[in-house]
Amino acid sequence: MMGIGFPELMIILVIIMIIFGAGKLPEIGSAFGKSIKNFKSSMKDAQEGDVIEGEENKPGELAEAEPDLENMTEQEKEAYLRKKAEEEGDAKDKQMKDEAEMFTSSLPRKGSYDYSKDQENKA
Repeated sequence: MMGIGFPELMIILVIIMIIFGAGKLPEIGSAFGKSIKNFKSSMKDAQEGDVIEGEENKPGELAEAEPDLENMTEQEKEAYLRKKAEEEGDAKDKQMKDEAEMFTSSLPRKGSYDYSKDQENKA
């Protein structure tokens, strides 16, 4: 069996240091750590979304408590703002749809207009 042991890891590390340089290794490590953290948090959010079935947000209603935007990562901020904008858009769509339904319900029905009755009313 082929396994990666200590000597192989040292060779890989030396090659990475030659390619990127010793100064860039901390930046690469922190970027890798942040990406793993974001991946884990997104997986956790996805699992929580699947588990919570009884809790439903109505369109136009945000969560009761505003989250702390200062302590969020950029991706969490973007996701929250995107969700907020989507809910506001849904609320506007519903309002426009209701207004359109009210307008169309005020119009006379097809075939209900009689020209002769209209002429009698004018005379």
